[in-house]
Amino acid sequence: MTTRILQRIIPSIPVSDGAGVRLRRSLGQSREQRLDPFLMLDEFSSDNPEDYIAGFPAHPHRGFETVTYMLEGHFLHEDHLGHQGHLQSGGAQWMTAGRGIIHSEMPQQDSGRLHGFQFWINLPAREKMKPASYRDIQPEEIPRVAIEGGEVRIVAGSFESQGLSVAGPIQGLSTSPSFLDVRLPAGGRFAHKLPEAHSAFLYPYAGSLLVGAPEQQRPLSMGQAGVLSAGTWLAVVAGEAGAGFLLLAARPLGEPVAQYGPFVMNTREEVEQAIADYQAGQLV
Repeated sequence: MTTRILQRIIPSIPVSDGAGVRLRRSLGQSREQRLDPFLMLDEFSSDNPEDYIAGFPAHPHRGFETVTYMLEGHFLHEDHLGHQGHLQSGGAQWMTAGRGIIHSEMPQQDSGRLHGFQFWINLPAREKMKPASYRDIQPEEIPRVAIEGGEVRIVAGSFESQGLSVAGPIQGLSTSPSFLDVRLPAGGRFAHKLPEAHSAFLYPYAGSLLVGAPEQQRPLSMGQAGVLSAGTWLAVVAGEAGAGFLLLAARPLGEPVAQYGPFVMNTREEVEQAIADYQAGQLV
């Protein structure tokens, strides 16, 4: 087995999105800062309601999946299909935009802390025009596994512990994504097997990590996306303050990407068609 090493670090940068929500973007801040099939990772984290209260009013998507995961706070999702979903602390939403969806994500609080993430996963060409769908994942649906004084929460894919494989609620997608939220005490260790060819990265949202086998360890700090090399095994050690981090992995598509804002297709012509469809009220 080969242990993955930290190949590239993408520091997050402050940006504003939606109607003025302040957040930090790592993957997706430029076309060069992607990791097939991952298009973007945003972290929103603030105690100041002025940073998040305006939310994300109605806007369109086509051609990819959006995943929102909440550590603290409460969002309400509504879309043109008449769906409503309540994103609460410890919960997630997995939405497939497919051929088109128009939705809003608005905070359901006017004070207190809001802390969460949204990332985008590309869809293969054959699935970009399939019907839109989404799944709300309540906190109690996300399995938790205790490890060395810490915990692993499994949203997608699976995690092996003590000879057992624990599966998360999201399974069977074409990119075979893994999405784990790992919390470790100071000096805590985490090891996980991944498909060798899957793209993978780490994102510490608390504390810091040492990534890789002992002779190849590199540090990764809070607010940095750490892109991993190919390999079958991941090994990390938490820093002196412990660590909380996301592990994201998926099968790369190897297809061309043409993106204009909320539309992600394979060609410029397909993007232009998405814009025309939206302007004509025929996106969905």
